[in-house]
Amino acid sequence: MKVIALGGSVLFGDFDTDTLKKFAEVINQYSGKLAIVVGGGRVARKYIESARSLGADEVTCDMIGIAVTRINASILAVAVENCPVMVPEDFVTAKEILERYGRVIMGGTFPGHTTDAVSALLAEFLKADELLIATSADGVYTKDPRFHRDAEKIEKLTSDELVEIVSVNSTEAGGSSVVDLLASKIIQRSRIRTRIFYGTPENLRKALNGEKIGSIVVS
Repeated sequence: MKVIALGGSVLFGDFDTDTLKKFAEVINQYSGKLAIVVGGGRVARKYIESARSLGADEVTCDMIGIAVTRINASILAVAVENCPVMVPEDFVTAKEILERYGRVIMGGTFPGHTTDAVSALLAEFLKADELLIATSADGVYTKDPRFHRDAEKIEKLTSDELVEIVSVNSTEAGGSSVVDLLASKIIQRSRIRTRIFYGTPENLRKALNGEKIGSIVVS
């Protein structure tokens, strides 16, 4: 059984229905059990920015973002075969749906937790064989490649190394990490095998088939 983290920007970047259908086709063709966590993407960020400008506190902003992730998850669920459109809001319900249908798609769960962190927690809870993180980067780098020309892609690293790299990158001005720090620490804690790769339907197919792609995080 595998858990997939599908970034909202990956799935709904240009609101291209054809791209969403292609992701669904890959999911439909996979024979094993899949639990999928969908992010909020650009829409969530816009809603959050609007709410924040109107004076909303950060918990409220998180809750707005979570609502968007659940809408995104519902849309993907419509295109996935044998998957209920009802989006679970907790891991126990997600497990029950997974056991019944072999597929479950959900969004965020709790303020302060990104969908990457939710994916890592779900993988830990379900005792998944592997966590697949489809994102806007093609893997883990020694430094943020947007700011450092000497940044090198790491094809294989330990979860301890992932936490160290993410900790450094997250403190850079304007920097962002391929996986957030909380998710990285959960991966470190659970020692779950994790693959991080650029999120396209074809790359997801390769990752599900165990092909070499992106960066692999091992215990």
